[in-house]
Amino acid sequence: MVTARRVETGAEAYRTGHRLGNRLLTGLVSRLFGSTFDDILSGYRAFSRRFVKSFPALSTGFEIETELTVHAPSLAMPVAELATSYGGRVEGTASKLRTFRDGFRILKTIAQLPKEERPLLFFSAGFVVLAAASLGLATPVVIEWLETGLVPRFPTAILAASIMLLAFLSLASGVILSSVTRGRREMKRLRYLAIPWLRPGSGGGAA
Repeated sequence: MVTARRVETGAEAYRTGHRLGNRLLTGLVSRLFGSTFDDILSGYRAFSRRFVKSFPALSTGFEIETELTVHAPSLAMPVAELATSYGGRVEGTASKLRTFRDGFRILKTIAQLPKEERPLLFFSAGFVVLAAASLGLATPVVIEWLETGLVPRFPTAILAASIMLLAFLSLASGVILSSVTRGRREMKRLRYLAIPWLRPGSGGGAA
């Protein structure tokens, strides 16, 4: 996949807030998925036949650029980014992008993708949150027990223990799903490599 990295040629190229939003979302995807792109929301892209055949096009809006960006490194595909001039829109035309609505949908996609692509990271985050909540509830109970030898707040103690159990269940789920995801990714990678670059019977040229 080759992506055109938009290089603005005028102040009117981006609408208010879009430049900052693009940078924030690009940085978030880079940290979560190891993406090397500088402009993940660019719609100017070229794909090999292999890429197209292996990509499950599920999105219906502007969040598809995020899925395209994450799909490539997950299968170790060759990618590149090409600087391209980007100016203001032609007079009389309007963008279909809705800043808040589409921005929320893109952010929602970024939040959901780790569950599919990096389940250990996703469920480990749940483990940390639940474990912290459990320790917060249990600390005063333990301190009181150390000082008096009594546990007068049994409901709190039971709640803290239950939340900690959920925390470890979340961590175990992440470990198991990480192994499943690794095997699924390898199968997808083999399937991707099995797709011919060219259509059967084609005479030559790039796919």
